[in-house]
Amino acid sequence: MGAGLHNIRIVLVEPAGPLNVGSVARVMKNMGLRHLVLVNPHCDPLGAEARQMAVHAADILETAQQVATLPLALEGCFRAIATTARPRDVAPTVPLEPPRQSLPWLLDLPSALIFGPEDRGLSNAELNYAQRFVSIPSSAEYESLNLAQAVAVCCYELYQSVQEPYVAPLRSPVMQDDLDLAPLDAVDQYVEHLEKVLLNVGYLHPHTVASRMQKFRQMALRSQLSQPELAMLRGILRQVEWAAHQKTATELGKTD
Repeated sequence: MGAGLHNIRIVLVEPAGPLNVGSVARVMKNMGLRHLVLVNPHCDPLGAEARQMAVHAADILETAQQVATLPLALEGCFRAIATTARPRDVAPTVPLEPPRQSLPWLLDLPSALIFGPEDRGLSNAELNYAQRFVSIPSSAEYESLNLAQAVAVCCYELYQSVQEPYVAPLRSPVMQDDLDLAPLDAVDQYVEHLEKVLLNVGYLHPHTVASRMQKFRQMALRSQLSQPELAMLRGILRQVEWAAHQKTATELGKTD
């Protein structure tokens, strides 16, 4: 897969303002990005206000994908960066990065750049689907950027990064080739399977499952698992399920 802006989808989670959505479409087209995904939009992205702001980028609005959940927006992606302006409980050891430093990482593979709703930004649960986190540096006098402004800054940095080609850091010879990476939706299915198994064997309890699984999800995302590695982990889970079932059946037989 070649590096390029065509690999990147801009994901807006629950956008509430049609003017913002239209402005996002316009700046995307200005900067050469084409793929817009709207997660449960709280406005009409094809209405008059959105079109008014999009001007000659109405085609971005018309081809935008609308989905119900963030995991659906990430289907087929291998990398995801989330934008945030606040401290996080999610992966607190993972630093907030400026756009110029981190966004070129999205160019090499199908990837997503995720923005939260205008009124609250991304929740910890939503941030939990990303591998890296971006914060746009701004004046302490007024730190909060409008959604469309934040998208504009990031799209500009992405556009500039392809004008001055990104030089990837040296890779360890033991790292898997990018073409072998497991997509994010497959990692998500693994995490759901892991949660089910850990609940069944008693490692997790309903009152702790959310916080524990948040950590497991981030571990899996940061590891950038290859498809064979993910298949091996899923195989282990299936064997644990089989062993737990056998033990239950044996114990039930002893009590009959």
